[in-house]
Amino acid sequence: MAKKLSDDAITSGLTALSGWSRDGETIARQFEFSDFVAALGFITQVGVLAERANHHPELTNVYNRVRVALSTHDAGGITQKDFDLAREISERA
Repeated sequence: MAKKLSDDAITSGLTALSGWSRDGETIARQFEFSDFVAALGFITQVGVLAERANHHPELTNVYNRVRVALSTHDAGGITQKDFDLAREISERA
């Protein structure tokens, strides 16, 4: 099981992830695309990454905007798994 990170480790990790911020016990980012189809395509890419990592984010879509929130539920908060997947997601945006 992944280990929950300390507040200092989370703050440090967020400095390396442009656009991501802490939202309670998650790290989150909103992405904006040209239209709904592009946003939906991004969601599909995130789904493939998440399935491969066996780590599934909370995804919210409103027209051309997608919000991604990551937390490791079995650890009760934010872990390195969240940062790893956030990095991969950011590379696809």
